[in-house]
Amino acid sequence: MNGASPSKDARLRYDQVLLIHPLGYSGEIAKYDISRMANIMPPLGLASIAAYLGKNNIDVTIVDCYAKPDSDEFIKDFLKETRPAFIGLSCSSANFYDGIRIANMAKSVLPAAMVVFGGHHVSALKEKIVDAFPIIDFAIIGEGEETMAQLVESNGKGVSSIEGLVYRDSEGIACFTGYRSRINDLDALPFPAYEKLGGYPSAYRLPIFNYPSTPNSSCSSSRGCQYRCSYCDRSVFPDGFRYNSAEYLYEHLLYLKTRFGIRHINFYDDHFTLYIKRVEDFTRLLIDHPIGITFNCAARAEHIDFGLLQQMKAAGCWMISLGIESGDKELLAQHRNNVNLDLVAEKVHLIKKAGIRAKGLMMMGLPGETEQSVKKSMKYIFSLPVDEINISKFVPFPGSQLYENIHDYGTFEEDWEKMDCMHFQFIPKGMTKEELERLFKMFYKKYFLRSKTLLNYVTMLWRSPDSWIRFLCNLPSFVKFAHSDKRLNVPRAHSQN
Repeated sequence: MNGASPSKDARLRYDQVLLIHPLGYSGEIAKYDISRMANIMPPLGLASIAAYLGKNNIDVTIVDCYAKPDSDEFIKDFLKETRPAFIGLSCSSANFYDGIRIANMAKSVLPAAMVVFGGHHVSALKEKIVDAFPIIDFAIIGEGEETMAQLVESNGKGVSSIEGLVYRDSEGIACFTGYRSRINDLDALPFPAYEKLGGYPSAYRLPIFNYPSTPNSSCSSSRGCQYRCSYCDRSVFPDGFRYNSAEYLYEHLLYLKTRFGIRHINFYDDHFTLYIKRVEDFTRLLIDHPIGITFNCAARAEHIDFGLLQQMKAAGCWMISLGIESGDKELLAQHRNNVNLDLVAEKVHLIKKAGIRAKGLMMMGLPGETEQSVKKSMKYIFSLPVDEINISKFVPFPGSQLYENIHDYGTFEEDWEKMDCMHFQFIPKGMTKEELERLFKMFYKKYFLRSKTLLNYVTMLWRSPDSWIRFLCNLPSFVKFAHSDKRLNVPRAHSQN
């Protein structure tokens, strides 16, 4: 199909859009996915696009296959009955191929519909991804609200003037129209269309032991990051830091509480406290006008102090995550600026002093990683009074600084379906995959067998009782994961391989 000037099909409904969040694998084995059991986060990007399109009198339906894995038949029936002109899919690297599968399925039902891909993976690869996959008619690069709205309003015709779009010219060659100016006033955007997410909020849940009460959800209050870490994908928000005002944010939480009964929120921001004055104003609003919501957030050590932490605690802050990544300062200095592990340790103690839970976010397998650097990380994190840790397996995502030259630092198997931070697809020079897997398991085992860690989880019986219920209900799967370190513990009869 020629994305530059498709012919209008009178049988299609050009005021209807179907947005899909692919699962990433067969829905039949979703119940064996330990990551789904632990955490199902609403697709905030699609919900934001849906709300923006709704303001422009465009009717949107969202299908979140991650929350509802058995969605194929619903998608087929919806396409037959509603006949939307546009089908949008938001993809990471890991679920991109499932997005392609769904797109092919959709085209088999409704051949004239236009398939639009977006998300980090597509934004990083741009024309390459459209040239490689003919099923894709358009790709949205970067923020999607304005570009998607203009694309729909154009009926898919004369799109070369729409910024932030990859389309096919008259010869079928993928062309990028250039980056769109970023949305600076985030307060001008409507609240995400949470009501478009089937089963919201009960269909979604934060990681176990990461919340005090239910129902809970995620919320985004800023975009972008001013830092330049080598491992971060910056393809959607390439530069700058923008944020909602304190007043907008307060109204957002009030809306979530009154409309959906939300009692706890995780702010899915890279750096919630980057602009401290905003956080001070926001938490003051929560203190002066309580709405009965607690919250988690992520912060950098440079952007918190004890006075702010005390005010955040009074406003309902339950946990703060710090991106520590590694306890080896020499390794860390190769990948990010202003490394100061002493400062991080000081701020972790202040978080705990303020009565807030602390979570350390670690990463294993960065270029330059060695067994000694992993052991330094273990020694460092075990010296801190953290309540939770999360260790991700480094992945050189398209769009990150490291991606272009990653083969200079080790071996990389670019299997997109396994690029979910739960597989070692990159192996640093001087190490083997077996060594990394052994060290990964050792790190977690030593952390969870410490008496202070075990005691901390005992306290969760009254601090987060729902987490214990979920944990016990899925105990066999968690035990299998602890032994195998595999995200999908699929019985042989159900294996896709």
